[in-house]
Amino acid sequence: LSTSLKPSEKLHQPNLDDATRSFAEKVFASEVKDEGGRHEISPFDVDEICPISHHEMQAHIFQLEALSTPTESRRKKRFFGRKTISLSVPQSEASSTKLSHIDEYISTSPTYQTVPDFQRVQITGDYASGVTVEDFEMVCKGLYRALCIREKYMQKSFQRFPKTASKYLRNIDGEAWVAKESFYPVFTPPMKKGEDPFRTDNLPENLGYHLKMKDGVVYVYPNEEAANDMNFLLALIAQGPVKTYTHRRLKFLSSKFQVHQMLNEMDELKELKNNPHRDFYNCRKVDTHIHAAACMNQKHLLRFIKKSYQIDADRVVYSTKEKNLTLKELFVKLKMHPYDLTVDSLDVHAGRQTFQRFDKFNDKYNPVGASELRDLYLKTDNYINGEYFATIIKEVGADLVDAKYQHAEPRLSIYGRSPDEWSKLSAWFVQNRIYCPNMTWMIQVPRIYDVFRLKNFLPHFGKMLENIFMPVFEATINPQAHPDLSVFLKHITGFDSVDDESKHSGHMFSSKSPKPQEWTMEKNPSYTYYTYYMYANILQFHFPRERAGALTHLMTAFMTADNISHGLNLKKSPVLQYLFFLAQIPIAMSPLSNNSLFLEYAKNPFLDFLQKGLMISLSTDDPMQFHFTKEPLMEEYAIAAQVFKLSTCDMCEVARNSVLQCGISHEEKAKFLGANYLEEGPIGNDIRKTNVAQIRMAYRYETWCYELNLIVEGIKSGE
Repeated sequence: LSTSLKPSEKLHQPNLDDATRSFAEKVFASEVKDEGGRHEISPFDVDEICPISHHEMQAHIFQLEALSTPTESRRKKRFFGRKTISLSVPQSEASSTKLSHIDEYISTSPTYQTVPDFQRVQITGDYASGVTVEDFEMVCKGLYRALCIREKYMQKSFQRFPKTASKYLRNIDGEAWVAKESFYPVFTPPMKKGEDPFRTDNLPENLGYHLKMKDGVVYVYPNEEAANDMNFLLALIAQGPVKTYTHRRLKFLSSKFQVHQMLNEMDELKELKNNPHRDFYNCRKVDTHIHAAACMNQKHLLRFIKKSYQIDADRVVYSTKEKNLTLKELFVKLKMHPYDLTVDSLDVHAGRQTFQRFDKFNDKYNPVGASELRDLYLKTDNYINGEYFATIIKEVGADLVDAKYQHAEPRLSIYGRSPDEWSKLSAWFVQNRIYCPNMTWMIQVPRIYDVFRLKNFLPHFGKMLENIFMPVFEATINPQAHPDLSVFLKHITGFDSVDDESKHSGHMFSSKSPKPQEWTMEKNPSYTYYTYYMYANILQFHFPRERAGALTHLMTAFMTADNISHGLNLKKSPVLQYLFFLAQIPIAMSPLSNNSLFLEYAKNPFLDFLQKGLMISLSTDDPMQFHFTKEPLMEEYAIAAQVFKLSTCDMCEVARNSVLQCGISHEEKAKFLGANYLEEGPIGNDIRKTNVAQIRMAYRYETWCYELNLIVEGIKSGE
């Protein structure tokens, strides 16, 4: 890791002072206090219908003007600042305007020159940011440091950070960007034709290392630095000038895209019409957030239950304290017959009753309200060793293979209750030979320590971390002693931290927080606490990927997670939303799932995020609860296209994002997206494979560079 830390070590970042730390604590306290009653209006919002923030900002500007003495040097600084902040976007070749550094890059790129001429939006004159020059400089320094924090944690865990953003950060540092500083996660390459995905004869030898956990981490990582970084971000997202600036930039991005569409939509469509063979149906798309326990639709589950009864009615499938039961006896005990079941009586579909009721939604995992059927059909560890569940998943995988152009990343659960969970799950995976070329797998870790502690299953939080991570390290060090787990880990692409995102812990993570082995209370640790110790351990495996809910969750995810799911609360924080745009952090959104649980479909920020240029993809979350058709991912795209009036280019752009975001191998991504997919902008887009117009890619790249360049100019204006 020493080589990967060098760029971050060169970043000149001031230490966190006591005032900032104190301010961060106040912000956290207000966030926790208001979490229950606050909806649209929050201390993080800058909303048009709430002009208080605007009045406060005006008063702040007038105060600065009054306090500032009109010296000659100050006037020169203001004039110089206004001159340098005036920017122009890249011009077409016919323009006589002097080329910027972005244009020079474009002009030397042969692939970029294949972009058809299109109409660009150009801002001329002094740049009106809505904040004073001094505040603008302060805002840019804050955004710069936030991006450096993200870059540092991504490099340490060998996760991706966009090259373009890294180049701009090195420009601010006054250093040359080096290509080898870019890291990308490495995933298992696809199986060759005829190769056994479960072979164990090629496992590496025992490395001979000895493991021991210290302070909840297999490898100790200084948490004081992490706590300071979190406090800085928490203070940044609540500062008035930063909120105002980022809010205005986001408004500008949204308006700019609408103008771009108005001017260039037909040209984008013309590009797609001239693209042979490829259309939306045969471009690759990945379901980036789906739970294995609900990966089938309700009709599929009903059909399987009836089929299993026809074949295995007299087979012993369930064990109670009194005796073992055949499938027929189990249904007699439940006072029902599979023949009489319908999708309505199965009652696994989420409806109006589940809106804002996550507890009722969890009950929908029990077919007919019977936990026995859930244990039998949707669990990996039961009397028949999860055979039915494995068969259902293989049938879903077969449907994906038939569809050819659809992929999925299902989640399997590891709870941390006992150390043998990994061995049981991997044995289930290997013995049932659950392999599908269109599937990769993730491990989800539910944040339910409080439940286990209440029942005295765990003595402290450190034991939960040990149960989650020690078996993985042991299998990595000595694969031949753990063949099933070693094979299983080849198919795992990431970890997902999951739970009810509306829950908020009152504990603020800091260097004074209890160590995991000291956390013996029945209260659940905070999301930040969970994430820090997951990151510190997963850092050794280089694939943390998480979902995020509350704003403090999003802030932590910004630091440590490769990508997030849902991200609905980003609309409450313009600062975090703008940072997610600048860092191009992938977001898997599930509007149909949110429609049944948290947010009406029409109010979903999916379209808003897409217009602004955030890197979003569509996912199904739980097809069993939310979808009706055999192809739930296509159903998700179809409904989004109708409700949000998406163009073909919009849908193909989202599909391309899903492939970039997911955990399939480099070889497969190169096949699906083109050999240059790692390059950013039009040079990395192969329209023959993605069906995304080069005009769209050029617009996205130029807009992104424009916003990054603003930060550079803002910092340089202060110098």
